[in-house]
Amino acid sequence: QVQPVESGGGLVQAGDSLRLSCVASGRAFDDYAMGWIRQAAGKEREFVAVISRDGGWTHYADSVKGRFTISRDNAKNTVYLQMNGLKPEDTAVYYCNAVRSNTNYWGQGTQVTVSS
Repeated sequence: QVQPVESGGGLVQAGDSLRLSCVASGRAFDDYAMGWIRQAAGKEREFVAVISRDGGWTHYADSVKGRFTISRDNAKNTVYLQMNGLKPEDTAVYYCNAVRSNTNYWGQGTQVTVSS
């Protein structure tokens, strides 16, 4: 079992960058694929990015491809989301998700607000 905890959100202007971090306490972090999902106010949760257990494979939503980069450091039990060229439509609560087989663990989320 792991418990993800996100950090790094904040209020930025359009075009700025932010790096989100997610530290997953617990054992066997590298047994989990890790993902970022976001939820804007009044909308459903939206997939953002995912990274494989060893970091060798990544996948992005079309809306963030080319602007966001997901990475992980298994020695630090941490996954990152580097967000460049932020747009107002990126405003949302960003959640970290640890996935293994049929098990999902979620963090509490971190707010990202992008002003125009």
